[in-house]
Formats: sequence, structure tokens, C-alpha cells
Amino acid sequence: MGDAMRNAMLQIRDRLDRVGILLSGLCLLHCLAGLLLVAGLGLGGQVLFAPEIHRIGLGLAIAVGSVTLAMGVIRHRDPVPLQVGAAGIGLMTVALFVGHGVPEAVLTILGVALLAWAHLRNLRCGI
Repeated sequence: MGDAMRNAMLQIRDRLDRVGILLSGLCLLHCLAGLLLVAGLGLGGQVLFAPEIHRIGLGLAIAVGSVTLAMGVIRHRDPVPLQVGAAGIGLMTVALFVGHGVPEAVLTILGVALLAWAHLRNLRCGI
């Protein structure tokens, strides 16, 4: 049962890393597409820049990132994804508390980029 449990945990961690990459990508797409649509076309500002969408998405990304990074470092003992991911989570957390606007978008984009890289590193180390 030990191997079966270990394999199940690895599958869960890998899936969470993939979900984390997806969430990071969606955050990045949300920020960039929102800026382009609103600045370039003047469309969708009320929906795309709704603070609730940002808080919920960022909160999910922070939660998934925290869990998977910890699971990954326990599994493969590589501290680099945890260090880089923690920096990304820190930037994302600050983004939750700054005013809605350009600083928030910059912090979010930098944070999700670091976190996505950490998720990719976790997946590669787990192979």
C-alpha cells in the first residue's frame, strides 16, 4: 500500500501543479487582455477589471501555489521552486492589498510568472 499511496500523492501533486500553471496563465491573460481591451478599445472595463474577479483568482492561485510548492519540495528536496514560488506568492499577496490599477497589475503579472516557473520546475523535478 505504500507505493500505491505514494503514486496517488504524486498524481495529486502533479495535477495541482498543472492547475497552478493554468491559474497563473489565466491571471496573466486577464491582466494583459484587460489592459489591451480597455486601453485600446475602451471595452469591458467594468467586467475585466472588477476587483472581485481579481481577488478570487489571485486567492485561488496563492492557495494552490502554496500547497503544491510545499508538496514539491517535500517530494524532491529541491528548494529552488519553493524560493522562487514564495517570491511570486509574496508579490501576489501584496497585489491583493494595493489599490486597483497599474501597480496591482504589475505585481500580479510578476508574481504569477514566478509562480508558473516554480510549478514547471516542480513538474520537471518530479519526473
